[in-house]
Amino acid sequence: MVGRRTTPPARERLLDAAEELFYERGIAATGVDAVLTRARVAPATLYAHFTGKDELVAEYLRRRHERWRGTWDEILAARDDPLERVLSVFDALEVLGQRGSSRRGCAFLGAAVELPMVDHPAHAWLAADTRLLHQRLHQLARDSGAADPDALAAELLLLYDGALAARARADILSTSHDTAVALARRAAVAAVARHVQAERA
Repeated sequence: MVGRRTTPPARERLLDAAEELFYERGIAATGVDAVLTRARVAPATLYAHFTGKDELVAEYLRRRHERWRGTWDEILAARDDPLERVLSVFDALEVLGQRGSSRRGCAFLGAAVELPMVDHPAHAWLAADTRLLHQRLHQLARDSGAADPDALAAELLLLYDGALAARARADILSTSHDTAVALARRAAVAAVARHVQAERA
């Protein structure tokens, strides 16, 4: 007997639809009606789970943040070498790209451009993403033995942001999304070697 396909709960369908549309089309350009249509739910269902679009945007970013952090955590848990651990951000980015989660660039930077600067519930998750990157890259840079961990962390963050921006351009240029991350990681390897050798000199 073939088992029945189960339909995800309405809240999950709403979040799935919101994530697809907000990321692909933009937050401002996506109305609530488009999310309702994609999720196949009535307006009353949306408001039973969320106070409105602003909370839906915040939950969309919360879910992306937790997925990103979890992916990076998994990569780090499998590594002991400090020099490999400091490069883990690029490997986590590659994994997300393979899952189709980052091919249009950084969802958080995109949201930061679109959302008002004050009094929006999503700002908590924009801040959480920035803190995670800054704090973790600084700690990993210190653990690597770099002569100037702050400078190394800043370089890695620029390479990370650049890889995401290049991914967004890949669709325009019809090039591989994976190339950007591979090039960024190669540049990061050189940066780590330079900083660590400076410490040992």
